[in-house]
Amino acid sequence: VQLQASGGGLAQPGGSLRLSCAASGFTSDYYTVAWFRQAPGKEREGVSGIRRIATQTAYAASVRGRFTISRDKHNNTVYLQMNALKPEDTAVYYCAAYSGNLVFSAILQPNVYHYWGQGTQVTVSS
Repeated sequence: VQLQASGGGLAQPGGSLRLSCAASGFTSDYYTVAWFRQAPGKEREGVSGIRRIATQTAYAASVRGRFTISRDKHNNTVYLQMNALKPEDTAVYYCAAYSGNLVFSAILQPNVYHYWGQGTQVTVSS
């Protein structure tokens, strides 16, 4: 089971980036997949997640309305579209997968996830 996160980079405030989390060794549609981020000196925090039932998604209050998570079954990838980026969005972003269907309240809890990808750096700066 492997997760490969990509798509990070440098963006200006108000700009956009799209992160990708490509899964191999398992079918991501059968898993709950989430994005987390960690800024220097801060704890890892949940950003967004998508349950096995793909219509159910969760967002942190700080990103709701700006970020959108989606799943592409055909290429076994979960995306995080990030719009209206702010400097406080700067962090290393990680994707993670849980085998099964997490209860909604746990989607953004990092300690429940089985598998993690490597991080991708997102920097928002002018």
